Amino acid sequence: MSIQKVNDRKQLDERLPLMPWFVQQFIDFKRPDLSPSTLLEYLRDYDSFFSWLRAEGLSQADSNAGITLLDLETLRMESIVGYRLYLTTRSENANSKVTVSRKLSALRSLFHYLSQIAEDEDFYPLLKRNIMAKVEIKRIHKPKDTAAKLKGKILEDEELLEFIGYIYEGYGRDVEGNKQAHYAHLQNRERDACIASLILNSGLRVSEVVNLNVDDLDMNNKLLYVYRKGNNDETFKTPVYFREQAKDDLTQYLSLRQSRYKTPKKEKALFIALRNGSKEGSRMTKRAIQEMIIKYAKRFGKPYLTVHKLRHSFATDYYLQNDIYKTKEQLGHASTETTEVYAHLTDKTMSEAIERRLEEA
Repeated sequence: MSIQKVNDRKQLDERLPLMPWFVQQFIDFKRPDLSPSTLLEYLRDYDSFFSWLRAEGLSQADSNAGITLLDLETLRMESIVGYRLYLTTRSENANSKVTVSRKLSALRSLFHYLSQIAEDEDFYPLLKRNIMAKVEIKRIHKPKDTAAKLKGKILEDEELLEFIGYIYEGYGRDVEGNKQAHYAHLQNRERDACIASLILNSGLRVSEVVNLNVDDLDMNNKLLYVYRKGNNDETFKTPVYFREQAKDDLTQYLSLRQSRYKTPKKEKALFIALRNGSKEGSRMTKRAIQEMIIKYAKRFGKPYLTVHKLRHSFATDYYLQNDIYKTKEQLGHASTETTEVYAHLTDKTMSEAIERRLEEA
C-alpha cells in the first residue's frame, strides 16, 4: 500500500466517528470502490455542509455527529441555494466552481445512497425525500477549456530538455552569489534533475513519484511499477514505461543516493531528502517536490510551471507521437475524455487520432 493511502486511511478512521451514523454507513458501503483519499474528501465536504446547517439553524444538533435524517429530509431548495452561495461568496476561502461542483456531487452521492440504496428495518428507504435529486450539477471540466488554460504554461519542444539542463547547471550559476542556495543546489541537483526528468519522460503524478521505491525500478526494460490513482487493488503495481533520457538521469542519481543522503539500508524510498539536523536520509515528501519544481521554474522564466504541469508537458509531447489510447494508458487516465486535453494542445485533431487507432486495430 502507498504511503499516502496509509496516511489517508488513518485520517479516515479518526474522522469517521465524528460523523452521523448514516454517513458512517455510507462510507463503509463505498470503501470497496473508492480510495481512502476520495472518502476523506467526502468527509471533509460533509463536515463543511453539516457545520453550515447548524450555523444556519437548520439543525438543532449540538455537533455534526448529531445531524439527523429528518434534518436532511426537511431541507428546502432555498437551503441548497443558500449553501451554494455560502461556498462561492464567503469573504475568506471562497471556493472555485470546480470545488463547489465537487462538494455538491459528494452530497448527491450521500443523498442518493440514503434514498435509493440504504433501507431501514421495514425495508423502506432511510431518506424519504431527496432534495439533492433536484440539484443540477453542470459539468465544469471541458477538455478544450482546460487546454486553453494550459497554453503557454507548460514546457514545449526543446524546453523539456532545457529545463532538466537548467536544474543541473543554469540554476547554480544564477544563485552563485548566495552561498546557502548554491551549496544546497550542489548537494541536490542530480536528484532534483532526476525527478524532473522522470516526470517529463514518463508522465508520473507527483504522488506516484513520492511512493516509488528502489525495487520498483526495472532499468533494463525502462519500466517503473507504481500504485496508480483509482486502482484500489493494494497488491498490484502498474508497469509504466519511461524514456531513455530518464534512464541516464536515474543512473546518475542512484550512484550517489546512499552516500550523499546518508540513506540507511532499510530505507526503500527512491527519492531521499536529508533534512537539517538529521543523521539519516528519508523519503522525500510531496510538498518538498512541489516546492522544488516551483523554485526552479521561477528562475527558468516559467513562473506558472508546477510539478503537475510537468506531467501535462510530457503528455502533450507524448501525444504528438502516439494516439489518444496509448496516451491514456501511459498517463493512467480512467477515460479518454480526460486525455482529450492534449488533442486540443496540439495541432492533431481527435478524428485523426481515432482514425489512426482504427487503422492499427
